[in-house]
Amino acid sequence: LDEEAATQTIFGGLIASGWHTGAMLIRMLNDHSIPRAATTGALGFDDLKWVKPVRPGDVLTVETRVLEKTESRSRPEIGVVKVESRVLNQDEELKMSLVSIVLYRRR
Repeated sequence: LDEEAATQTIFGGLIASGWHTGAMLIRMLNDHSIPRAATTGALGFDDLKWVKPVRPGDVLTVETRVLEKTESRSRPEIGVVKVESRVLNQDEELKMSLVSIVLYRRR
């Protein structure tokens, strides 16, 4: 929060909390990627990586890719989908990545 003090840290300046970046990722997914009517929750995530710090003025975008989908054995109306999400800044530098395990209703 203090620009002058931040210059003395290992980051050399102000950065966003990794968890704040994660919250922004989830918000962007919720607003633009995940069909609200189809999701029934999540089981967690794998491979969370904060690759580079997010800095003031960064403009973030998210890329997603479906890695795997399986049918629930106990609940055939539900599918389990593994989704890789990548957070990039305006220069297309990778800032954060994670794999989410999301439950979706099946047709």
